[in-house]
Amino acid sequence: MQTRALALALALALALLVPGQSPAQPIQLSYANFPPAPTFPCVQMERWKTEVEKRTNGKVAVKTYPGGTLLGATEMMDGVIAGQADIGNLCMAYQPGRFVLTNLTSLPVGIPDARTGSLVLLDIYEKYKPKEFAGVKVLAMFTTATSNIMSKVPVRSLADLKGLELRASGVPAMCLEAWGASPVGMPKSDYPEALQKGVIKGELSSLESLKDFKFAEMCPYATITDTVIYPFAVVMNQAKWDSLPADVRKVMEDLIREQSEWTGQYMDDHVKESVEWSQKNHNLELITLDPAAKAQWDALLAPVKAKGVAEATAAGVDAQAVMADIQAALAKYAK
Repeated sequence: MQTRALALALALALALLVPGQSPAQPIQLSYANFPPAPTFPCVQMERWKTEVEKRTNGKVAVKTYPGGTLLGATEMMDGVIAGQADIGNLCMAYQPGRFVLTNLTSLPVGIPDARTGSLVLLDIYEKYKPKEFAGVKVLAMFTTATSNIMSKVPVRSLADLKGLELRASGVPAMCLEAWGASPVGMPKSDYPEALQKGVIKGELSSLESLKDFKFAEMCPYATITDTVIYPFAVVMNQAKWDSLPADVRKVMEDLIREQSEWTGQYMDDHVKESVEWSQKNHNLELITLDPAAKAQWDALLAPVKAKGVAEATAAGVDAQAVMADIQAALAKYAK
C-alpha cells in the first residue's frame, strides 16, 4: 500500500511539472469607421464582425471603432495602409482625385438602388483592380441608395435651388452645381452641426439619413431626384491580410460578394423604413417632380457625366470602357 501511494504521489508531482497548454488566443483585428454607430456603414461593419467571428469559430476577434474614434473619414485609406487600423471603411467620393476609376460609378449612370449599385461597383473593381488599392485587400464594396435633397425649405423647382447651400461631396456636389445650388463639401459626420448652425440648408444624399442622423427633425422636406450614389469600400492592411491563416482568409474571401450585396439590400430596406418613420414622426413632405421637370433636371447632369469621363480619361483610365462595363452590369442585375 505504501509503495502504491508513493507511486501515485510521484505521478502527481510529475504531472504538475509538465506545463499546461493554454487555449489559443484569437487573432485580434481592429476595424475603423467614420460615421456614428447607428448608420448603415457601421451596421454593415457589425454584421461583418459577427459573421467572421462565427464562421471562424472564434479564431478571429474584431474590435470595432465607429464614429471616427480611430481614423477619420479622409484619413481612412492612408491609416489602414500605415497600420493604424487593420481594417477601415471609406467613402471614395470624399477623395475624388484618388479613386478615379471606381468613382465613375458615382456619375449619373442610372444606378437605381443600393443593391444594384453595390454589385455593379464590386464587378468594376474586380475586373480592373485599380492601382489606388495597392497596399490593401478589399473586403467589400457597396454604395448608398440614390441621392435626394433633404432641406429646411421646400425645393419644388430649379428656381428654389438657386444659390441654396446644400452639403455634398464629389460628384453629388457637381450635380448640385449643375442645378444652380451652392454645394458645401464636408464629411457626413460634420453635417448635423452645420445644419443646426445654419451654415447649410440641407444636403443631397440618400434618405436613410432622415432617421439615422435625425435629419427629419431639422429637414421637413425631401425632394425626390433619384440621382447619383456614394461608393464605399472596406479595406484591410495588406501585410495583416498576408499574415492571416489560409482558413481565415477563405472565410473573408467568401464574404466579399455576400457582404456587398447584403449591405446594399439592407440600405434599400432601411431607406424605406426611414422615410416612413420621418413621415409618421416628423410630418416629412415628399416632393416629387413631374416627368417633364425630372427630365429637365436629368438633362442638366449630362455635362457632369461628360466631365467625369474626361477627367478619368486624362488620368489614364479607359473611362469609355469602364462606362460600357457599368451599363452592361446594370443590364445584368436588372434581370
